[in-house]
This record gives sequence, C-alpha cells and structure tokens, in this order.
Amino acid sequence: MRTALLAPLALTLALAACATTPADPTAGLQDPDVTRTVAENGDVIEQYRVNGQLKVVKVTPSRGPVYYLMDQDGDGRPDDEGPVSPVWWKLFDWN
Repeated sequence: MRTALLAPLALTLALAACATTPADPTAGLQDPDVTRTVAENGDVIEQYRVNGQLKVVKVTPSRGPVYYLMDQDGDGRPDDEGPVSPVWWKLFDWN
C-alpha cells in the first residue's frame, strides 16, 4: 500500500525536476545583438551578444528540438568543461 502511494509522489518530483531546466536562456538578456545564420543543412544558428560578448547560442536544427549553448563563466565562448559539452535542451513546454 505504501509503494502505491509513493509512486505518484516520485513521478511528481521527477516532472518538477524537468521543469526547472531553463526554458529560454535568451529571455533574461538585456538588449542583445542577435546574429542569425542558416547552415547548408537547414539548421538556424542564432548568436546572442550583450556589449559585444557572446552569451548564448541558440541552435534550431532542421530536425529535432531547439538547444542552447551558454557562456556561464563569462569568457565569451560557450562552456565546454569536461568530456561532454553542456547543452541545454528544452524538454517540456506548457505554452
């Protein structure tokens, strides 16, 4: 009986954790300059710069979900610490 009661709670906590990922990291930028390019394969790449410094790269693939590469350490380049480049995926949207 206790397991049956804990299963919905675990699902709720899992969904809440997914909802805490940044929905759109470009929303909080103050007056960004946006450079938009389209790759040969149809991917749209948007670079968001504030005061000339790169903050976020938004990639909209021709197939698949949008993802973001962010500069969180302020060096002007997307962060690539460790063996895997940190990419932010928007998992859910309730709009």
